[in-house]
Amino acid sequence: MNVGFIGLGRMGVGMAANLLKAGHDVTVYNRTPGKDEEIVQMGARPAAEVAEACDGEIVVTMLADDHAVESVVYGDQRVLASLAKGAIHVSSSTISVALAERLTADHAAAGQRFVAAPVFGRPEAAADGKLFVVAAGESEAVTTATPFFDAVGQKTFVVSETPKAANLVKLSGNFLIASVIESLGEAIALVSKGGVDRHQYLDLLTSTLFGAPVYKTYGGLIVDRKFEPAGFAAPLGQKDIRLVLAAAEELRVPLPIASLLRDRFLSLLAHGGDNLDWSALGSLAARDAGEAAN
Repeated sequence: MNVGFIGLGRMGVGMAANLLKAGHDVTVYNRTPGKDEEIVQMGARPAAEVAEACDGEIVVTMLADDHAVESVVYGDQRVLASLAKGAIHVSSSTISVALAERLTADHAAAGQRFVAAPVFGRPEAAADGKLFVVAAGESEAVTTATPFFDAVGQKTFVVSETPKAANLVKLSGNFLIASVIESLGEAIALVSKGGVDRHQYLDLLTSTLFGAPVYKTYGGLIVDRKFEPAGFAAPLGQKDIRLVLAAAEELRVPLPIASLLRDRFLSLLAHGGDNLDWSALGSLAARDAGEAAN
């Protein structure tokens, strides 16, 4: 396929690289100049403007938040104005349900198609092509985009013909991950202050009832207190909890744990956690318990 790829952060660069490895023709654009050098050396074509990445069958956006997506979609020489009729915008960003709904309507009005395809996985999984893709959109558009999903992920879950459903699933999943990080941090702080070696405790957990990757990955970051460099920055975690609460309010679904997580993220950020991985949320319980950071 001829694919445009917009957004070359730690996730995007791995995804774009795997598109190239799969044999696709890739044009890349990044809002920060110079961040495309690595991927251009691998064979991608650089785009000086958003419009130059929108002349193929598909343009993919992999950006940090609603504002970033809106900035490349709306306006002159942006995605909505540049994409051909019948072409597809695949959004792999973790965005609000409301923006996904707006993008669906605006692309349809322009004769274009929109597929939401957020992903689960950290930058290492993106580099290895091992992401899990959650896709939703009109069935023919999803089928057309499948070679992209296959290039970047190990498995694709098609959850609906309504794109916003994929964004709701992604936000719910990030809510669950944040819940695991918080509860792990509390449990580790408890046993550590009680004199149990936290590494030994994590090995016990993940060797018995809690062998899922989420416990191994985030438990390891918490016990090692390895929160830099950030694979997924704390402000993005805070943003996702805010978005899941907004979706819950719209649907009138109480999420009391998400409300707690919102305040925990604000506490982390208030204490200078902006540059830390969101797993640093799991360090708050130790701090609150008066444990030294060692």
